[in-house]
Parts: sequence; structure tokens; C-alpha cells
Amino acid sequence: MRAFLLSNSTCSGNTYLNHAKDDLARFLDGIDELFFVPFALADVDGYTAVAARFFAGIGISVTGAHRVSTGLLSQAPAIFTGGGNTFRLVKALHETGRMEAIQQAVADGASYLGASAGTNIAAPTLSTTNDMPIVEPPSFSTLGLVPFQINPHYLDPVPGDTHMGETREERIVQYLEENETPVLGLREGTWLRCEDGRYFLEGMERGARLFRRGAEPAEFSAPAELTSVLTRG
Repeated sequence: MRAFLLSNSTCSGNTYLNHAKDDLARFLDGIDELFFVPFALADVDGYTAVAARFFAGIGISVTGAHRVSTGLLSQAPAIFTGGGNTFRLVKALHETGRMEAIQQAVADGASYLGASAGTNIAAPTLSTTNDMPIVEPPSFSTLGLVPFQINPHYLDPVPGDTHMGETREERIVQYLEENETPVLGLREGTWLRCEDGRYFLEGMERGARLFRRGAEPAEFSAPAELTSVLTRG
């Protein structure tokens, strides 16, 4: 299984995916076509055009997954799922049969890329998304490409902030009160590269935070290999 899981697609002061451009080009070396999954936003054609402009710059053509059959999608050499609302994305994938098509493609060797919502769905469920449930998917189950949950856009508490709502850490702890699956909080500007059963944290040094039920969060700076901690039973 090969996956490139970005916390976010756009960093402050940068253009779409540009903060990871060189790494994406290396990851996709030898691939000249990918299918883009745009269902997390309402304007699927406009969203596909945004992705197509970026990938054209590294020599890769893009076809919108909404424009092809599930059979063709399941044979894709590479698939990129963009960010937006995770509930809307998961609802569309389940209702169109594309969740299974993506799983089949990856099982057959396709490279999977995700950003934000597209990264969240690489986990077993959408339960650690940050999004509002603007629609109701038939299931919270997602791709299950990795055996842990992911929280993209992970935010640390701001010292002195008077906001009284729950912090991201508190929400993840609440998830772990009801579930045992660990959660990797990916800070913006970071990504997880998954290849041959190994997991590499890359991107900005501030890295990620790993939450386990009944344990203190573990802090990791990029670059780092996280295989042993993410595959521990």
C-alpha cells in the first residue's frame, strides 16, 4: 500500500499543494495520470480543474472520478482525494460505490493521495474529522488504508486564548473514551508517507501528535519514521 496523506492542501502564503510539490513529484515518479475525487466540495468540476492545474505542473494529467465508472476508477494508477467536508465526501463515496472502487484500486497497487478530508478517510472511520455533519452518510466506515485514525489540521491550544470551547486535544480524548483506535494528529504543513508497511512523517518540523487511550500524547517532529509506534498493538 502506497499513500501520501497531507494534513492540508494549502499552507499560509503558498499556493495549492505547492508546499509539498517536490515530494509529491517524487512519490508519483513514473505515473502520468491520476483520478481526482472531488466530492468533498459542491463544485466538483471546478475543484477538479484546480487539482488538474497543479498536477499539470509535474507532468500528470487529471481526470475527475465523478466522470468515470467505478470499474475504471478501480483500475486507476493513482487516486487523489481532495479536502472539504468529510461527511459530504463519505456520503457520495458510499452511495456511488466509489468507496469500494478506491479500496480495490489501492489493493491492486494504485498510489493513494489525500489532503484534509481525503486524508481522514484513509483511516478506518471518519470519526476524527473536524467537520460539521452537513449530510448523513449511510456509514461512518471509510477506506481503512491505515490501522489508526487521523485528525488533519491538528491545532494546539493557543496560550491565553479565552475561547471556552473544547480544544482539539479534548475532542480526541473524548473519542478515545469511546474507542480504542489510536489517533494521529497531523499539524498543518505535514504529511504521512506510507510505503511497504512503513510510515514516514514529513513536511514541517512541528510534525504530529499521537494519542492513545489511557496514555499521555506522544510528540513527533518531522522528519521521522513512525512505523513502530503506529503499528504497535
